Amino acid sequence: MRGKRAKQYRKLMHQYAVTFNFREPYQVLYEYLDAQILHDAARFKMDLVGGLERILQGKIKPMITQCSMRHLYAAEPKENALIDQAKKYERRRCNHHTLEEPLSTFECLLEVVDPRSNHTNKHRYVVASQNPRVRAKMRQIPGIPLVYIHRSVMILEPMASKLRAGLKGRREIDGSYKRKRDNRDREADIPHDLESDSVQGHAKLMSEARSVFKKPRRGEKGPNPLSIRNPKKRASQAERLS
Repeated sequence: MRGKRAKQYRKLMHQYAVTFNFREPYQVLYEYLDAQILHDAARFKMDLVGGLERILQGKIKPMITQCSMRHLYAAEPKENALIDQAKKYERRRCNHHTLEEPLSTFECLLEVVDPRSNHTNKHRYVVASQNPRVRAKMRQIPGIPLVYIHRSVMILEPMASKLRAGLKGRREIDGSYKRKRDNRDREADIPHDLESDSVQGHAKLMSEARSVFKKPRRGEKGPNPLSIRNPKKRASQAERLS
């Protein structure tokens, strides 16, 4: 991974940590319908877990739902290598095991990530999915890092533009509030021994305050003494004749 992209991902995960309280190890939920992301990782000879740790800038906890495992077992032809790899990951209980047929990846992941449909990623999941429909739905829920593989490159999607604008606006508000607070603190340092009940007293107080914070004026700069050439002494007429 190139340095510029690594810097962008590090900054992005810092935003998730500050705004949504993401912490290591990151819980990564995989999309396993047809095991597409596993197929793509194997096709490009990628280390899926290692790649995720690099782009998320930290340790991860790979997780797979019960429905996704049932999809793997039911796939034809059955690929035992992918099943053995998925068994190494932590099993996320989606409570759909009692159903005769597993839910689709879209339905299962949506219920796991946002079970109350209140657009909140309560458990701070990272979703790795090759399914465009899954990623499109997850973008509507604030605070979900989305990962997918594109042409042998693992991609971490940027934060939604609306969410970035909201964070920027909040920083501007906080910054203006801080400036106002600094001004109030600055005014609190002004001496209050002067009479300020009248207009004249108030004007005198403000004049005193300005004088306190006014920078001292420096005097005019003279020429650099090192740059001045010493005048040569003219020899007297007597010295020239001797």
